[in-house]
Parts: sequence; structure tokens; C-alpha cells
Amino acid sequence: MTWGEPISATAEVSPDDLIGLFDNPGLLLGIPLAIAGAVFMSLGAQYQSRGVRKVEHLAGKTGRTGLSASHIVSLLRRPSWVVGTLLLGAAIFCQLSALAIAPLIVVQPLGAISLVITTLLNAQATGHIPTRASLTSIGLCLGGIFVFVVFAALYAVEHPLDDTQLLVLLVILLVVLIVVGTAWIMFRTRAGALFYITGAGILYGFVATLAKVIIKRIQDGNVDLLTLACAIALAAAGVAGAYFVQTAYSSGPPDLVIAGLTVVDPIVAVVIGATLLDEAARAPLWTIIIWTLAGAVATVGVVLLARHHPQVVSESQELPIRRGSDGGTAAADRTSDKRTDDEDRGDYR
Repeated sequence: MTWGEPISATAEVSPDDLIGLFDNPGLLLGIPLAIAGAVFMSLGAQYQSRGVRKVEHLAGKTGRTGLSASHIVSLLRRPSWVVGTLLLGAAIFCQLSALAIAPLIVVQPLGAISLVITTLLNAQATGHIPTRASLTSIGLCLGGIFVFVVFAALYAVEHPLDDTQLLVLLVILLVVLIVVGTAWIMFRTRAGALFYITGAGILYGFVATLAKVIIKRIQDGNVDLLTLACAIALAAAGVAGAYFVQTAYSSGPPDLVIAGLTVVDPIVAVVIGATLLDEAARAPLWTIIIWTLAGAVATVGVVLLARHHPQVVSESQELPIRRGSDGGTAAADRTSDKRTDDEDRGDYR
């Protein structure tokens, strides 16, 4: 086999095949684009989170159970939220550009870089310095994703997606939308940040997959009604995922939201690629086991971060509830003082 020669689905895997996988010129531009998208995502998440918190502060009510129409209208008037939205638009542009020239399984997990950037930005903005427990959780997220990407890049291959597979993908997404929507209706009054983060991550995994499919079909000149159906499905999943993300900002800090998205999103996308798109046809069993373990480690990291994040712990201690001899009044006073300090630092711009 020569360098750059396509690998057939039935050929035996050899070391040259694995090295040749990286002989894709698209990766040379796709990887920097994906990294740039991660940076824009970090900045956009920080500004959007700031806008959501500001709207909540001015309205005197929270959006933890779901943003109302008045919340959304108010967000459109917040400069910080609008700037964050524009930055996320730039992130989406970079990601779509990367997907057009590089494999999905390489592009999607690189978003984990945004977790580190968002953590540093949030620490600077709120004064909540990362603790050893939260840094360990972040390390588990990044470590799991890194191992996942390495082995996915070594063994995954792309195959053309036929119409039957695409219809199955759309049906699965429809079922996911129904399940997620039903769960939101039933549990929205007591759903926490992890629910909204997980829901958004699952939906965004489908969004990334559909984006890749649509791009490939356009590149192949195969634009038909099925491609249009994919675009409509992508828009529906994207809107629902965006709503969940904005609600998650009301329930937790932005770096927790990013942690969930950068773990759940690529895992869902790669699982779809490995099963429905048959991208794992060349991977041996031990590699699939490593993928599963790496994904589990990254998921555990998100759960631990949700429990040990310094901002989450701090805000839970400030809830106006009775805690032994401390009492609810003292807790409420701490909450009021904390919001005043936040305003003085300029957190609610």
C-alpha cells in the first residue's frame, strides 16, 4: 500500500495502514479549525452564561426549570449574551469547516480543549479558584477524551452513507427528541444542570453527525428531499439543544456546561459513526473496549465535576435554608452579600 492510497473496508490492518490514516491533508487544516472553534466556544459560553445570570438578577427569578419567553426576549437585549452568541456562531463556522475536510471522530472530541479555557475564564470572572477535586475531575474528562480520540483516529474509516442508513438516523433522532422532550415535561421542576447538559450533549451529537452527512452529500452533488429532511432535523435538534444549554447556564457554571458538552457530544457522535455509519468496522475488539472505558472515565469526570465544582459548592452553601445553628437568615445574608460582591466585580454586565 502506498501513502495516501484509500484503505478498503475488507483489507487487513497493518502498521502502514494506521500511519497512512494520518496522511490526510485535510487534517492539517481541520485540526487547527477545530481548535479555533473550541476557543470561540469557550469565550461564547462565558459571555452567554454572564448574560443569563444578569437577566436572572434583574428579573428576580431563576430559569432553572426552563427559560420563559420573557427570559429569552431579555437575553436578546443583553450585549454580553449577544456577543456570546456571535462567538458561538464563529465556533460553529469553524467546526463545520473542519467537518468538511476532516473526519467527524477527530473534529468533535477536540472541543474538549474548550473545557480548560472555560475553566480558567470562569475562575477569573467569579473568583472561584479550581480545587484539587475539580481539577482531578477535569483531568478525567480530558484524559478520557484524549484516549478516545487517539484510538478512534487510528482505526476508524469513513464509508458513504446510503439512503436507508440516513432514514434510520432520522428515525432515531425523532425518538430521541420525543424521549428528551417527555423527560423535560415530566422532570423540569426538579431537573438539575446534569439533565440539561446531558440532553444538550446528546442532541448536539446528532447535530454534528447530520452536519457531516449534509456536507458530504452536498460535496457529492447529492442534494435531494432526504438532504432537506436532514437539514430540518438538524435545525430542530440544534434549537432544542440550544434551549437546554441556556437553561443549563441557569443551573450551573459555564465550565460545567462545557465539560458535559465536550464529553457527551463526541461520545454520541462517535457511537453513531461506529454503529450506524460502520466507521468501526476496522477496529479490533480490544480497541472498542478501550473506547468504552475511556468514555466511561470522561463521563465520571463530568459527574464528579458537577459535585465538586467550587462555584457549585459555594452556591449550594448560600441557599436560604436552615443549616444547624447557622439558620436560614444567615444563609440568605450570605447570598445577598455574594450578589453584591459579584456586581462590584462586574460579573453581571
